[in-house]
Amino acid sequence: MFVQWRQKSDHDERGTIMTGVDPDRLDDQQLMKELETIHRTRHDTLLYGSNDALRAHNERMAQLEGEYLRRNPRRPVVAGRTREGARERGCGGAAVPGV
Repeated sequence: MFVQWRQKSDHDERGTIMTGVDPDRLDDQQLMKELETIHRTRHDTLLYGSNDALRAHNERMAQLEGEYLRRNPRRPVVAGRTREGARERGCGGAAVPGV
């Protein structure tokens, strides 16, 4: 299911421009799809997007990631993705088991 983005004229109660459906209104599957999409488009937005596009992308990514972390406070953390794990593997090692 694709989540439609709001028009730039839509504002939240703080007066900031909304760039999509409030993440807390998305079910878990919709939230993951939105996260996958925004992470997939990140590189192109950084390289080729306008400053406004990059700002909107940053804000939306922070909203989505914040909601994911709120819902998953005890998410599994791979040891290789910590500072200590990175030091143990040195430069160039895989951070995810089996990769």
